[in-house]
Amino acid sequence: MTSFESRTGKINYSGRSVYTLLSDFNNFEQFIPGDKAKDWKSDMDTCSFKVTGMGEVGLKIIEREQDKLIKISGSGMASVEFYLWIQLKELDEKDTRVKLTLKADLNPMLKMLASNPLKNFLEILVSQMEAHSFDQE
Repeated sequence: MTSFESRTGKINYSGRSVYTLLSDFNNFEQFIPGDKAKDWKSDMDTCSFKVTGMGEVGLKIIEREQDKLIKISGSGMASVEFYLWIQLKELDEKDTRVKLTLKADLNPMLKMLASNPLKNFLEILVSQMEAHSFDQE
């Protein structure tokens, strides 16, 4: 398995607020850049969408650890299975750190082609999370 990690992002909301929003795929579309994904479908535990130039991707939440961790399994992108971990650590009531880890079983050619786009994708997700409002409505 090849691992890619994002930088650690800082979200100015409580761990509970961040976890509550991120642990439901119905809220997740807003973090995926609209120019990269089309035909979003979701329920609380699963989602699917089409990635421009790569085909359909399906995601499923396979584990939740309250206010700390969301583990997601995925398939798509040339039939590659992958895992995405969203790790949360609340340092203060208005300071939650987020780190994303993506693990994929990539052959050497795919690893060479996909490494930079996958790293960029993780950075975009972290940046989107940092800029988002996690106020409960």
